Amino acid sequence: MKGLFISGSGTDVGKTFIAQHLIHLLTQSRLVSVRKPVESDCRKVDGGLVTKDALKLLAASNVADDIDTVCPYKFLQCSNAESASKAENVKLSLEQLVDACASDTFVVVEGAGGLLSPLAEDTLNIDLAKSLALPLVIVVKDGLGAINQALLTIKVARQYQLEISCVVLNQFEPNTLNNASTIKHYGQCQVVLYNQALGAQFDQQMSKILALDRP
Repeated sequence: MKGLFISGSGTDVGKTFIAQHLIHLLTQSRLVSVRKPVESDCRKVDGGLVTKDALKLLAASNVADDIDTVCPYKFLQCSNAESASKAENVKLSLEQLVDACASDTFVVVEGAGGLLSPLAEDTLNIDLAKSLALPLVIVVKDGLGAINQALLTIKVARQYQLEISCVVLNQFEPNTLNNASTIKHYGQCQVVLYNQALGAQFDQQMSKILALDRP
């Protein structure tokens, strides 16, 4: 498969928001499928479960997949995916999640939480990323502590021999911390800063990193 695996340094870092932005950018030059193979904290509507993140990803893509293809494993409990599946007596395996990510087109896969968050039975997010062998985009919320969170995530990704496409430093509020240059120096990887004012610059940088001029 060709594609990207989007992970965060933790929860509430804007992973889905950045994923949507990247999907919009990618769809300018190719067909892009999306996969969020498992999602917890879904809403119960008319006896069924409705996702939050997976629906946003699907809306950004340009492949008309069914939501059950994008996210086949949906759970109600607000917890890590492994705990949420066990709460509903569902045995979820790495093999099932790998199969759920299959796509004939370029695919953007979003994990659930950080790389070391439990995802299925005896499976962490990083195990899925390793199995899919897709370049990794790490989303980190820009603020105090961002450097430590980014470098820890980079370190574990390299321990698993994952290819790091880049770190996206997601700036919710303006600051003068200059985390991007520090993460780039110590992490020895490409770092791209995102905020609302830098939208066009972010797109230009990501286009080069993702080599969007190539098929």
